[in-house]
This record gives sequence, C-alpha cells and structure tokens, in this order.
Amino acid sequence: MDIAALRQAHPDHWMKAAAIRALTLDAVAAANSGHSGMPMGMADAATVLFEKHLKFDAANPDWPDRDRFILSAGHGSMLLYSLLHLTGYADMTIEQIRNFRQWGAKTAGHPEYGHAKGIETTTGPLGQGISNAVGFAMAEESLRARFGAKLMDHHTYVIAGDGCLMEGVSQEAIGLAGRHKLSRLIVLWDNNNITIDGTVDLADRTDQVARFRASGWEVIEIDGHDPEAIDDALTVAKQSDAPTMIACKTHIALGHAAQDTSKGHGALTDAAQLQAAKDAYGWPYGPFEIPAEVKTAWEAIGRRGAAAHAEWQTRLAASPKKAEIARIFAREIPTKLSARIRALKKQISEEAPKVATRKSSEMVLEVVNPILPETIGGSADLSGSNNTRSGDMTVFDVDNRKGRYIHWGIREHGMAAAMNGMALHGGIRPYGGTFMCFTDYARPAMRLAALMKIPTVFVMTHDSIGLGEDGPTHQPVEHLAISRATPNTWVFRPCDTVETAEAWELAFSTKETPSVLSLTRQNLPTLRREHKTKNLTAQGAYVLADAEGKRQAILMATGSEVEIAMAARDLLQAEGIGTRVVSMPCWELFEEQDDSYRRRVLPAGPVRVAVEAGIRFGWDRWLYGERGRREKGDFVGMHDFGASAPAEVLYEKFGITAQAVAAKVKAML
Repeated sequence: MDIAALRQAHPDHWMKAAAIRALTLDAVAAANSGHSGMPMGMADAATVLFEKHLKFDAANPDWPDRDRFILSAGHGSMLLYSLLHLTGYADMTIEQIRNFRQWGAKTAGHPEYGHAKGIETTTGPLGQGISNAVGFAMAEESLRARFGAKLMDHHTYVIAGDGCLMEGVSQEAIGLAGRHKLSRLIVLWDNNNITIDGTVDLADRTDQVARFRASGWEVIEIDGHDPEAIDDALTVAKQSDAPTMIACKTHIALGHAAQDTSKGHGALTDAAQLQAAKDAYGWPYGPFEIPAEVKTAWEAIGRRGAAAHAEWQTRLAASPKKAEIARIFAREIPTKLSARIRALKKQISEEAPKVATRKSSEMVLEVVNPILPETIGGSADLSGSNNTRSGDMTVFDVDNRKGRYIHWGIREHGMAAAMNGMALHGGIRPYGGTFMCFTDYARPAMRLAALMKIPTVFVMTHDSIGLGEDGPTHQPVEHLAISRATPNTWVFRPCDTVETAEAWELAFSTKETPSVLSLTRQNLPTLRREHKTKNLTAQGAYVLADAEGKRQAILMATGSEVEIAMAARDLLQAEGIGTRVVSMPCWELFEEQDDSYRRRVLPAGPVRVAVEAGIRFGWDRWLYGERGRREKGDFVGMHDFGASAPAEVLYEKFGITAQAVAAKVKAML
C-alpha cells in the first residue's frame, strides 16, 4: 500500500482522514484496550461520507429528517467517536476521547445509544447494526409516504465488516431490504479479509458480492482508500432504486506494522509502532492533538447541513402536520387512548367472552390502531396465529409504503432487530409477533431493546403447554423466566381480555421500556367481570378474588393459570378454607410498587401457592420473600419440558389442575 502516493494525490482529504486514525491510535493506547484496525482502514470512506454525502447538522443532532449513520462494526467505535468530536458534536469533547472505555465516559467500548448524540443505535453484537438499519430504512419509507418528501426524505448509511456479514441475522436483514427495495439504505462493507483469528477464509468462503446481488441489492466494488471512487460510488448508490452495498476493499490498520494481519484488529498500543504509523501518515502532532486547520475543516463539515436543517424547519413550521410530527417523535400517546381502553374493558366485562388472549390482543389492536397511526405491526409468518393485524391495516410493500403491516417472513431475529431500528429512528411504534418459544431466536434484539431503553413490543403467543399438539419444541417453559431476568423489560402475561387491554395500554404508553406480551392459544374466560376504570395491571399484581372468612391461603397466578387458581379457590372455600387469588400479570411493575401496597396484596400469615405453566425459577421471590415463609410456600407448574398432546390432557398429566393446587394448600395448613 503506497501511503505516500495517497497523501500526495489527495492531501486535504488525507489529513482529515489521518485525524481519525491518529485519534484512534491515541485513545486505544491510553486505554490499553480497544479495536484500532477498522477505524484506520475505513477512515477514508467515513471521511468522504461525512464530508460530501451525509445530511446532518452537528449542532442539532436530533433533527428528524437527518440521514442516519450506523456503525454496525461497533468494535471500531473510535471511528464514530472521532467523527463526532471532529465535526463538533457538543458532548463529544476531547476529554471524552481521552477517557475512551473509562468509567463514566460517553466513549464506551462499543457505541451505546443514549450515551452521546450522534450514536443512532447500540452496536457491538455483530450483525445487529445492519439489521437495525433495515428498520430505520422502513421507518423512513413509511414516514415519507405519510408526511411527504418535503418533511421526510433521508438515507440510512451503514459501515459493516466481515463479522457483521458472517452473523446469520445479516442474511435476514439483507433479504428483507432487497425484497422491499429499500433504496435509501446504503451499506459500506469494510472488505479487509481479516477476522480476529486470521484471514476470512479460515471460516468462510462466501462470495459476498454475489450474495447481496442474489438478495436484490445493487453492488459497487471500489478501492476503499480512493476518495474519488468512494464519492462516485455513494453518488451512484443514492440514485439506485434498490438498496446498495459498496464493497470497499481496504487494509485493516492501514500504515501500521500490523496492517493486513489479525493483530491489526485489536489494541495497537506499542509506542514505537504507533509513532511509526503517525510518521507514515505525515502526522507530526502529539497525543490527542489536532491541528487547528484540520479541526476547522472538520467543523465546517459538521455545519454543512445547517442550511438544509433550517430550510426543513421552515417547511415544518408551515405544515399542518407539525404538531403530529412533534407528538410521534416525542413518543407521546393521544389522550383518547385511555378512553378507548376503558370503553373496551367495560364492554368486555359486560359481554364476558371466552377467547384466547392472542384473540384478546387482536380485539385491543382493532380499537387502538386506528387512533395510533404511528403503529406498525407484523408477524414472522404467523399472522393468523399471532393475531397482530387489525382490520384497518394494509400491508407495507414496495407499492404501498403507507401500509402498516409487515410480513417479516420466518425471520424472528431480523424482525426483532428491525423493529428496534424503527423505534430508534423515531416516529414509529413497532410491534411484531411470533411464538413465545421463538424468543430464543429474537433474544439478542430483545436484550438490546432493554439496554437501549426503547419501547419495542414483542407479541409472543402460544405461551405454554396450552398450545397442545405441536409439542415440546413449541411449548415454552423457561422463556418467561428468561424475559423476566432481563433488566428494563415488562413481561405481561394477562389472564383475560381486560388484562390484555391494560397491558397494551401500558406497552404503548411507556417511552423507555420494551414489553413482552405472553398470550395464549387456548380460550380463557373473562375473569374481570366487575368493571374498573383504573388500570390494575399497572400495579403488576392485585387481588382478583379475596377470601371469604378467615384468610388462610393466597394463590398467585398469571395468564391461563389464573382460571385454575380461581377454580382451586372454589374448592378450598367449599371446605371453609378462606382463599385469596392474586393475579400477577407483570412482576416487574409489582416490584415497583411501594412496600405498603405489596404488603396489602401479599400479607404475612397465609400459606402461598404459585401457579404457572412454566418453570419455577423466579417464583421463590413471591413465595418466600415479601413476608412469606419457606415452609408455607409451594409451586404448581412445569419442572421439565412439555409433550405432544391436547392441552387439557397436558394440564392433567403435568398436574397443573385446581385439585393439585388445593391439595398443596391443604398439605401446608
């Protein structure tokens, strides 16, 4: 690689790109930790992108019509941090760069959404960023169709590496993008042929160019260090009617002794080698030192979009849609949502239908989707099973960008990641469905939704052995515990349509918490027959039926097992054993209640039995904590995997019955 020739051919460009490389080397050396090679290899592409193509205004990072830049290869976080600092983002100071990977710094080891402006999504788990980007691009298409190109008209750019493309979720993502012709999505592939263990051919022989083309993408192959070629490719990509992948042939750790080797991927902290690289760059400056003329040039790039932003603000101010755009990007919910939910609850309490909670969910969506035009729903090829499409929804497609229902195909992982991208883009409230056992496939994106504090809604139906004959491969037993173990996640398991309506109200109203709706295949009776305007599910747990006479037992249950608890109460009350039933649709919200409320719901004294068609893990908190006692608590539920049989047979064979619950109570009294 003739660095001297590159410097001579494009001296101004070279110095701007060298600033990224120098800051990267200095930050990684100071931290003695980090990934230097990718930022050094992709500095040229990033410089051209930010200087000549990316529509952004560093002084107004949250401008809704900005282009989005996603660093999918998140280990190369210093590329993004350097760009944000150099272009003048106020919170990305040189002190933040100096404190790379240190406690309290915004410059985390991998970019984290919410830490600093300009970080569009949390990346690090490879493949997530490029998959989020599909959701970003879908959101842009949807909003442009709704509000017009004068208010919504932008691109999503992604830098992805070999690791992103090896992860299986990337195929789900590029398949979706190609199918939907997301022409505003442009991926720059850092084609350097190096992974941590060695060259790519140690583990892969995929022809990535052919792969993308087979998935419906345009592909442009260039020298990733030639600024003119990069500029030309981006110009062509923006004119395409399909998503575009630009294969940038690059050298990892350009100019360093570790160039083109696996050692170039990680920390490059040898002082002599660092200085030699800077010498090769023609960079005679000290650690974290950026010459004034280079910083001034970069800050001008950061201001380049100010005029476009101002023009957009003028158009917005004249638009009758101004208030609506402000509302949806602030994630504010119309006040009439609560009124619609209350009206539905009253109707259900009076009519008392016996339906599966997946059907209950559909009934709620029929009521609320028409008043929440920002919702986009979908299913991973299970629309008729998940009941996620309301009657007012048409299908989002190439010829119908106003459609609000997405057929994700059999792509749980890609669906969940793209929904996160929609939520991160702003202006969209995404939800999508699959079977609850397939939270296993959606899990990485579900975890990141919680980490990023975004309100993605995961609709998980067929939530127990109650799904019946499909058998143990499809019957979730540990999945409630896994979701409940995730911080900042609301897991709702409603017992009837009333609780389902309340759960949806909470899921749509929160701004920072993802929700998991655990819904049944089998029909359940309406248990909330007395209408309450208050959202009782918001308390997490509440007394559904109290003891008659002296209270000797408390039965705690969720979802389909609340019906069983109520039947057990009837058996116990008939024998003079006063029994309270506590419905616990959301443990996390119950934990947030003050101690006095939890004490009223779960007082000391009575024996306690928990009933849930899942594993016991987590229930001991409520059986033995909260003033409970070990010798006065027991569990009725699953202790192993399920089996293939009709639902009613399974409940009987696995001992999840009213009689079994009553027997547990009597054994402890």
